[in-house]
Amino acid sequence: MASSLIRTKICGLRDAGHIAAAAEAGAAYVGFVFFAKSPRNIGLDEARALAIDVPAGVAKVALVVNADDAFLDQLTETVPLDMLQLHGSESPGRVREVKTRYGLPVMKAIGVAEAEDVPQIDDYAAVADQLLIDAKPPRGADLPGGNGLTFDWRLIAGRRWPVPWMLAGGLVPGNVAEAIQLTGTRQVDVSSGVESAPGIKDPELIRAFLAEASLQ
Repeated sequence: MASSLIRTKICGLRDAGHIAAAAEAGAAYVGFVFFAKSPRNIGLDEARALAIDVPAGVAKVALVVNADDAFLDQLTETVPLDMLQLHGSESPGRVREVKTRYGLPVMKAIGVAEAEDVPQIDDYAAVADQLLIDAKPPRGADLPGGNGLTFDWRLIAGRRWPVPWMLAGGLVPGNVAEAIQLTGTRQVDVSSGVESAPGIKDPELIRAFLAEASLQ
């Protein structure tokens, strides 16, 4: 397994072989997407079967979008998880509610496109266990993330928050090193950037991404 100070999350996994490739390459997190509009959407029973076999030491993260308690109850009862990732328009208050109700660490995704989007990160840093700073989706987009878009990394270059944070948005093997160097992030998230087609992960791209990140 690769040794790196950079912790990587491979998100949108739906195949046991791809999970194994991610773990063997040194991924710290694997993510399952529970959002019907996403090409990476996965069912609860399917996710449970995959999550049970995730190697020890690799955190299992569930990505949800504005999910209600009824769905989160079913999710957490069915799938063995280590973290919930809230990737919708959840308020800081909702983040706090989810943490309290489920007793799991919560990562909150925040979309950034311009300088005006940055101050809200502080509001979520006060309640979330981790932050995921992503490219804000274009107006009218069906997906809140996984669009393969980057944002101006200079907007957060050198910034620090009181909780761990992760950079996402348009990362690929060819730019992840630059992204790490420019922002100073110690964690990165990738989904579409290691796919051969929407929702179809490529083990070679997974290995290449982890290798590039681990050089930093």
